[in-house]
Amino acid sequence: MITPLSVLREAKTLPLRVNQISVRYASRTENIADPRVEIIRRTLYPSTIRNRASPVGTWRHDVGRRLQKAIPSVQAHETIERAWLLHQRHIRRARLAELERKFNCMKEAMDALQQLDPRLYREANKVEDPRARSPKELEALKSLKGQEQRALESRIRGLFPRELRTPTDTPPREGWRYSFKPIIELP
Repeated sequence: MITPLSVLREAKTLPLRVNQISVRYASRTENIADPRVEIIRRTLYPSTIRNRASPVGTWRHDVGRRLQKAIPSVQAHETIERAWLLHQRHIRRARLAELERKFNCMKEAMDALQQLDPRLYREANKVEDPRARSPKELEALKSLKGQEQRALESRIRGLFPRELRTPTDTPPREGWRYSFKPIIELP
């Protein structure tokens, strides 16, 4: 297989060629017999000397002149920069205020739950190891094989089961699946 590096290595063993294709490599006297080597070299190592705009718009030689026409002074440019930073600060503060409001609402709801039913509050705040399995699940894992075992192992307690259909407002196009049976009945 021909790779760019193998072509470049091969080029060092070929006879010298004085007239170069690229200005960048004009001062170098290297072994280049095949124009593909120069094409690959220009592709891998593009020229840093820019004298025309790039086709993708990443570099334009006239950007300084155009900026000077649009924003004639450094002071105007700095004013625009400060206004942009002020705008970003307002957006950030609004986002933080919204997050704080949501957090306070959640805290109020949890406090109300603690006053109404302390057992449900403890259950809602119980830290659970997602990898822990009940004895019933461990027994079921021994009898399952293949895809069913992977489905049970990947199930995370407290999350919506993957094999169930997501609840929607409208029924599915193919209708109800009467033959559906869960892989394993969990408590």
